[in-house]
Amino acid sequence: MKPNFSKRMKQIGQIFVVFLKIGPSTFGGGYAMIATIEREIVHRKGWMSREEIGDMVSISGSAPGGVAVNSAAFIGYRLGGVIGAVAAVTAITMPTFLIVFLLSALSAMYKDNAKVAAALKGIHAAVVALIIVAAAKMWKSSVLDTATLVIMALAVAALLLTSIHSVYLILGGPIAGIAIVFVKKKCGMVVRTEKAQTEKARELQFPEYYI
Repeated sequence: MKPNFSKRMKQIGQIFVVFLKIGPSTFGGGYAMIATIEREIVHRKGWMSREEIGDMVSISGSAPGGVAVNSAAFIGYRLGGVIGAVAAVTAITMPTFLIVFLLSALSAMYKDNAKVAAALKGIHAAVVALIIVAAAKMWKSSVLDTATLVIMALAVAALLLTSIHSVYLILGGPIAGIAIVFVKKKCGMVVRTEKAQTEKARELQFPEYYI
């Protein structure tokens, strides 16, 4: 019992350290963090597979709250139960809270500083790139065929051209997916829920995301 407890606490500690490092090292939050989370959890630690990370992104994006915090809770619980989830969420939010608190305290002093404004503009541009990379990775794992491409295109069009609330799209996506799979099975068509990957495609290739 004691060795098992010690092993579990060591795992919890590793989860805490990983997410403590992720929190302050990525700008943009949410989807901009996914690439770094995947790199740490899949590539470096080998705790989860790319397919599991894809499922995590879908669940985290569909659930209320921030994607990064939801992802931390998902991974922490998956690896270490409730304690693991608490450790991961605490670790990923604590550095951000401290940094924002400090910046808020100093904002009155430096808000009109030209160099600070220029630095923030540079960060904004980098965040756009991070989000594009995350979107590209989600595209590769989520858009499997014509049906999923149509769902994606309709969702983007609805967000850009109408005032529909995103919650309806989040609810509509699973319903549309279930309906399409049901119809395909009835018609005797091949149903795919993930892309077939070669061994070469399974290798993770990451640029550096740390700023």
